Amino acid sequence: MPHHFDPTVLREYDIRGIIGETLGAEDARAIGRGFATLLKRAQTDAGGSEGVNPKIAVGYDGRVSSPVLEHALVEGINASGCDAVRIGMGPTPMLYYAAASAEDVDGGIEITGSHNPANYNGFKMVFQGRPFFGEDILTIGRMAEAGDWDDGVGTFEHRDIMAEYIDRLLAPLAAFTDGQLDSLKIGWDAGNGAAGPALELLAARLPGEHHLLFTDVDGNFPNHHPDPTVEANLEDLRTLVAEKNLDFGVAFDGDGDRIGAIDGEGRVIWGDQLLMIYAEDLLARLPGSTIIADVKASSALFDHVAAHGGKPVMWKTGHSLIKSKMKETNSPLAGEMSGHVFFADEYYGYDDALYAGVRLMAAAVNLGKSVTQLRSDMPQMINTPEMRFQVDESRKFAAIDEVKERLAASPAQVDGTDGVRVTTDDGWWLLRASNTQDVLVARAESDTDEGLARLMAQIDEQLSLSGLERGETAGH
Repeated sequence: MPHHFDPTVLREYDIRGIIGETLGAEDARAIGRGFATLLKRAQTDAGGSEGVNPKIAVGYDGRVSSPVLEHALVEGINASGCDAVRIGMGPTPMLYYAAASAEDVDGGIEITGSHNPANYNGFKMVFQGRPFFGEDILTIGRMAEAGDWDDGVGTFEHRDIMAEYIDRLLAPLAAFTDGQLDSLKIGWDAGNGAAGPALELLAARLPGEHHLLFTDVDGNFPNHHPDPTVEANLEDLRTLVAEKNLDFGVAFDGDGDRIGAIDGEGRVIWGDQLLMIYAEDLLARLPGSTIIADVKASSALFDHVAAHGGKPVMWKTGHSLIKSKMKETNSPLAGEMSGHVFFADEYYGYDDALYAGVRLMAAAVNLGKSVTQLRSDMPQMINTPEMRFQVDESRKFAAIDEVKERLAASPAQVDGTDGVRVTTDDGWWLLRASNTQDVLVARAESDTDEGLARLMAQIDEQLSLSGLERGETAGH
């Protein structure tokens, strides 16, 4: 039986929709069938063992709708001749860990709505150790339309990997001698997301003093929305850090793959600023390494990487695109403004906010400075938040091409890696089309208010020449 997906759910980096409106159990079953069929065919093409079913790890987040989708997904996987390894509820990086570390696992699917509203859910996938996105996701849609699925019989097993995962998270601290980390005092905010239970187990084994917020998993997110890139969502953590006089605070998104942080004075440490700390720590051990950040990152980050002997690379926004670029360049560290941080020096190269929290502890001790001091040492750039505004789907990429064409003769430095990033004496501005929505994204950074105003005027001028205007839009 062919299956038709709502066209809005097949996204660039994942599959995502609104439960009961654009996404339901039948969609989950079709995803299971398509993914399992592709894995079976890849196994056959590679000359794999006949009669041996590939294994797919399946995990899910704390959303109310997740268990129903998980059940249907496993049915689909089994119906196309793959076996499911059900690891239960946990953060997305625990699913990534299962796919990366278990020798008998060939792929993985996490059911998660990430940082989206409570009525959303979706799927993030790993296929034979690589990210599954873009054209892969469109292929799942085309196979469903045609009913192009292999038939088979699969089994499932339940496998508890939480304890093993926690052990692995602690590995970066093994090299420290007794007492080096004992003075650290840290606040953690799980935001009622899927990372809560893992965080409780982790914090119980960490050296130092730890204060936890909202570790109970509740898919209705009663305390605040689990998106640490929105400053308002860090207020509870900021209060905790101030009241307990903590060194710093760490927050997670709904599925634990994105990190947010504040220092001891309550200042936000944005994604690119965290990457500055991680890069300085890593480059002391691995000089000359390639460090990747997305086009939304501060110029201060790229300068910082170069100043510490690294090779900075600016790349396209999107966790799947960054992971792919890391493999291509053999980069041990990458990150995005959105709080995805990827470690491949002593870890697996995927985004894991719990691991990133542990690495922040390690970096502070290695560098001999508090996180607050590290934050204070950074250049005081003046920048805009990420500005997102609605543009008709048919215009969004065309408008970017028009801007590129107009700027071709300009004396400004223009980088077309992902949209248009223009560097002038005042700083830089960015205009790019979102891969997942009908919006344009803009950002600008300068070291003076006047410079920032001039950069914003350039953005507005280019939009106007393409018959568009800047205006905020809600949502992600």
